[in-house]
Amino acid sequence: MPVIPTMEVSIRDLKGVTVVTIKGSVDALSADGLTVELAEQVESGRIHLVADFSGVEYISSAGLRAILATAKQARQSGGDFRLAALRPNVQRIAELSGFTTILKFFGEMESAVASYGPEGHI
Repeated sequence: MPVIPTMEVSIRDLKGVTVVTIKGSVDALSADGLTVELAEQVESGRIHLVADFSGVEYISSAGLRAILATAKQARQSGGDFRLAALRPNVQRIAELSGFTTILKFFGEMESAVASYGPEGHI
C-alpha cells in the first residue's frame, strides 16, 4: 500500500474489478502520486476500476485532474473508472466541476463493482 503525504491508497480485486480505496485528502500534495499509482494499474491491464471515496474528506482541482486522467486512460484501453460512496462535500465539488456528466457515480462501492457485470465484464 503506497502512502502519499495527505492520502492513503489501497488496492484490491473484487469480482474482476480493481477497487481503489482512497482515504484522506486528494490535493496538490497527493494528486501526482495518485496519478502514478492509478496509471500503473491501467498499464498492468487493470482497466475496470472503481474508486471507493468513502474515506475522502476533500478533493482539489489537482485531485479532479488525477481522476479524469485515469478515466481517460482506462477508457482508451477499453475499460472505465467509476467513483463510489462520495461524501456530500466531495460529491458537491464533483457536481460543481461538471464531473457528474463525465464519470459514472454510485452511492455504494458494491453497486459500482456490480455495474461492470459478472466478473468485471461489461
